[in-house]
This record gives sequence, structure tokens and C-alpha cells, in this order.
Amino acid sequence: PQLILNNTSMYHAVGYSSILLMQAAMTFDPKDMDAAMTSLKDALHVCQRFRKKTGLMESLANFWYGQQNETLTEEEMHAEICCAEVLMQKAALTFLDESIIGFIKGGMGMRNSYQIFKYCQDMENVLTDEEKQKRTHVHFRGGVSMGIGSFNLMLSLFPARVLRLMEFLGFSGNRELGLAELRAGASSNNLRSILSTMTMLMFHLYITVILGTGDGNLAECESLLKPYAERFPNGALMLFFTARIAVLKGNFTFAQEKFLACIAAQEEWRQIHHLCYWELMWTYSFEQNWKEAYRYANLLSKENKWSQAIYVYHKAAILSMLPQEEVSKLGENVVALFRQVEGLRLRIAGKSIPTEKFAAKKAERYSSPSPVKLVVPALEMMYVWNGFTVVGKRPDLTESILSTLEKAEKQLQTNLAPSEYHLDDQCVIQLLKGLCLRELGLLDRAEACFNHVISSEKDIKYDNYLVPFTMYELGLLHKQTGDVNKAIAVMERVK
Repeated sequence: PQLILNNTSMYHAVGYSSILLMQAAMTFDPKDMDAAMTSLKDALHVCQRFRKKTGLMESLANFWYGQQNETLTEEEMHAEICCAEVLMQKAALTFLDESIIGFIKGGMGMRNSYQIFKYCQDMENVLTDEEKQKRTHVHFRGGVSMGIGSFNLMLSLFPARVLRLMEFLGFSGNRELGLAELRAGASSNNLRSILSTMTMLMFHLYITVILGTGDGNLAECESLLKPYAERFPNGALMLFFTARIAVLKGNFTFAQEKFLACIAAQEEWRQIHHLCYWELMWTYSFEQNWKEAYRYANLLSKENKWSQAIYVYHKAAILSMLPQEEVSKLGENVVALFRQVEGLRLRIAGKSIPTEKFAAKKAERYSSPSPVKLVVPALEMMYVWNGFTVVGKRPDLTESILSTLEKAEKQLQTNLAPSEYHLDDQCVIQLLKGLCLRELGLLDRAEACFNHVISSEKDIKYDNYLVPFTMYELGLLHKQTGDVNKAIAVMERVK
């Protein structure tokens, strides 16, 4: 019966292919990706059957200039919105192809999808009140909100230079508009409400933390999650998002309990377990419980395919924080792990993934016959993932990390045979110390640490990221003190 519905109902076809796409995105398994692509092509074929028929020249004009407003039946309107969703998902899956051709195809698919969403939005804006009262209209409106909102929110993350180019190509990257559309989609009772809700949760709980300053709107997240958590209190995704909110509040013990409950809630989608492993690795890292952090890094490196280079690097970095005898008891070889990183890197459209590139560069130290140990690699990666803004919610843990950094600093100072990486290592410690001190409100000391790194610019040999990132952190410090002009002046110096 499901197969029959997939071939005759556009909503069943879109729903089924969306589930397969989620599975493929979680596993990165070629078989799952092929199954998702086949299902998406089938869904697109179903949607096309219900769309208004157009001639060849009209189709070409629609592709280039966007579709023109015209009268469609209720069924044809829903076919348009479903078609836009399938094209967007198909393009997203195409992006995972590690070739420039796949990247170009994905870009063209995204543009086509966006043009149809805009067409649907234009139709929505000219509908009469009577048409808006139809029983299925709320679902059409929900699709418009989800599509337009997601595109605007996603594109708003691009740098201004890239965004101007995207706008020239017909896209829009207005963050406030995107959030407003998604809020409208999440608040109305429609088929796509949960998708709008999850998009906003991912934005506030992950994107703003990893790519921003960590100022996600947690109050809005709790409000969005509340009705679903009340209906499905033991649902895996509800437990996961509840735990993630707790992480960002600094309630790590409660978060760990909820992540473990999420793992126990279901077995079918092991990839949700992997999301929990990643979070558990970090919560234990924030507590400097390195044995437990290693446990989950090890599970990720063995079970998940998203980024083996990152998992193995994290595993090695965490082990580097333990005494050698503890590492030996675990049967691990840190040097061998670091040497694996370069060979595990992925490339998307021929380009390296930035975090993997960073990890491989740091691991180069271990490629020589006489490896030079990284100084505090797990804490440095905590900064890469913007973890200091999270652990900063806990002054006790921040002070503990500061103490670890000060011990590492003393070891460097008393090293009688400093390596060629000595000054770089000192600057890494100063940057991380500055972050801890800033979170603790000791701004003068934090500024001194940041200035130490910046003044060492000409002497840094390998870690070229240190000075521009330290300037950025110093700018945020000046902003925190209310000296906006000084903050802007520092930010403008960032290369």
C-alpha cells in the first residue's frame, strides 16, 4: 500500500523521500544516498504529473525568468510547493557528490527550487480571502513559509560579498524575514510545522553557536519545543533538543542524562545515537573528564562516517590530555592516530572541509620520525567549535580549564629544549587563557593575553590562524566593555 501511495500521492512521495534523505544525510552510506536519490526522482515525477502543463518555450522562460502568475487549481498549487521541496532536497543530496559537476548541478537545482517557492509566495499574496479559507490552504501556506524562510535564513549566513552575488542571481538572504516566515510556519497547524520548528531549533542551537557568538535564542527554542515535548515526552528528538538546550545553559549533568535517555529511546536510527555521542564527548570535555570524553570519541570514530578525520583527531587530542600510562591502559597509540588524519579527509566539490584541513595541519607534527607533541589539542578544538562560550556559563569549569592552561604554560616555560613550535604553542595557550579570563570577567588580564598573541605575529611560524582570530576575540572584548569604536578598529585589522 505504501508503494502505491508513493506512486499516486505527491505528499506521500515527498514524505517518503524526505525520510530516506534524512537517513542518507545521517549515514553518508552510498547505498542510502542512491536509495534517497532514486526516491527523490520518483517523487519529482509524481509531482510533475499534477503540475499545470506548459509548452517548451514557456518552460524555458519560466526557468530563466521565474514563473509568471497565473490561475492554478488547488491541486496544481500543492504540486508546485511539493515540486520545490523535492528539488531543494535533490539539490542538497547532489552537493554531497565530491565533484565540481555535482556542486554546479546542486546550485542549479537550488535556484530552480527557490524560483518555484517565490512563485508560490506570489500566488499566496494574490489569493482571495475565500480561497484562503479552503481546508488545505494552511498546508500550502506552511510550505511557502518553510521554503522562503529556510532559503533566507540559510543564505543570510554567507559573507556579505557572496550574499551580494547570490542576490544578483535572484536569491534573498534576509535573516529577519527568514525567521519571521519560519515562525509563521511553526505556529500554524500545518503538515510542515515540525520542519519549520526543527529548522529554527537547528539555527538557534547549533548554527549561531558554531558560526556566531553563541547567542542562540534559548527562550524561543523552549517555546517551540514545548508542545511537542508535552505530546511526545519520550520521543528521541524531543529528548535530544531538550538536552542540547541544557548544554547551552551549562547544565551538563542534566544534559548527559537526557542524551543517554535519547540513546535508549530507539535503536532503529543509530545516527541519532551518534549525535548524542558527539554531544556527550563535548559535555565531558567541558568537565575535563577525559576518559568519558574519549569513550564517545572512540565510538564515533568506529561507527560514524560523517568526518572520520575529525573523529580520529578528536580521539587523539583527548588522549593527549591524559597521562601516558592511562593511554597505554586503553591500548591506544596517540602518534599513530594523528598520522591517520590526513588520509581520512573528505573533499566536497574538490574543496577541503575547513575543520578537517585545520586538524590535518595540526597533526602534521606527528608525521616526522621525532614527533612534537601538541600542547593542549582538545582545548584548542574546543575553541574551533566555539565551546568556550558554552563552558563560560560555568565559572567553576572555566576556572578549572584556566588552571590546566596555566600548568601547560609553566611546562613550556621550563622546557630546556624548546622546539620550533615553541612560540606557536605559547600563543595558543595565551589565546585560550584570554578566552577563559574574558568569560570570568577578568577583562584586563584577558586583553593582555590577546595582545601578547597579536604582538607575536611576525614570529608565529605555523599557526597562522592565531592572530586574526585573536583580533576578533579582542574586538568582542572591547564590545563587551562598551567601547564600540575600539572594537570596530580592531575588527577592521583582521586579515
